[in-house]
Amino acid sequence: MFKISSLVSAVFLIGSVSVASAWEALPNKAPAPADNPTTAEKVTLGQILYHDPRLSSTGTVSCASCHNTMLGGEDNRPNSMGVNGQTGGRSAPTVWNSAFNTVQFWDGRAASLEEQAAGPVTNPIEMGMKSWDDVVTRLKSIEGYQGLFEKAFGKNSISKDNATKAIAAYERTLITPNSPYDKYVKGNKKALTDQQIKGMEKFAESGCGSCHSGPAFNGPGTYQKFPVISSGFFAAKYKITKDLGREEVTKNSADAHMWKVPTLRNIALTAPYFHNGSVKSLDVAVKMMAKLQMGKELSDQETSDIVAFLNALTGEFPKQKMPVLPGTPGSTFN
Repeated sequence: MFKISSLVSAVFLIGSVSVASAWEALPNKAPAPADNPTTAEKVTLGQILYHDPRLSSTGTVSCASCHNTMLGGEDNRPNSMGVNGQTGGRSAPTVWNSAFNTVQFWDGRAASLEEQAAGPVTNPIEMGMKSWDDVVTRLKSIEGYQGLFEKAFGKNSISKDNATKAIAAYERTLITPNSPYDKYVKGNKKALTDQQIKGMEKFAESGCGSCHSGPAFNGPGTYQKFPVISSGFFAAKYKITKDLGREEVTKNSADAHMWKVPTLRNIALTAPYFHNGSVKSLDVAVKMMAKLQMGKELSDQETSDIVAFLNALTGEFPKQKMPVLPGTPGSTFN
């Protein structure tokens, strides 16, 4: 076990050298795919759809229910609650800066924001609609949506494809730049406190940046095994190995416990932590990652320094004006 831990630590430390010399600020704008260029009309429609609970079978759950843009972009629950009070087994990832993910969902089962937007609507535990045909029928029956879709996509354009494109276009505006860290790497050396600078250095030295690299601190889009180093104590206390991760999607045993590397942007606002939301505090999560991924024991001071640095990754949130949903005067779906 010592040899394995040492090897893992060495690999991560080698990677940390290049990371430390290539700190990157978050771009102010997310890239859009060629088949879904961002327009103001799409963003307006997408924000309305994102906040409309009528996309769920009970009329009670919207995208925003689990991915709250009024705070950290998720719901601060270990497991999100869907229709009829049902809960799944995973914690909702943040929607902020999700446009910089190469894949979506913890297990990477969606290749784009458009594909991701389609999934929860017909998931029986999440939003519970029987099919997207039913969703389209419902949207067509709400008079106000006709004009919104026409402005965004043209006449007679209410469809699953256009609805998910609009939601994705809105989500690509959810970028949080200009954190203290961003200001620091752009040249303002007073943007970080002394402790945050120490934490930044320890973050690189410890090898954290080998996975959490790049402007969004989510790596190049690869999957990583968690945990790398087995621990009966942590497995029992936090049940981190109960979920097979990407293996659930690929059915390939080599993908057991492989996960999309999550962004560390705004991480201070997105407790509880890990795929199952089992860890309530950031300091415990940092100590666990050091132990389980790199075989390192961080002191309380080292942990505190890294946590201080992670707090410096909280960016500026674009102002969100809650949309007015198209009404159904005199009638309801429920």
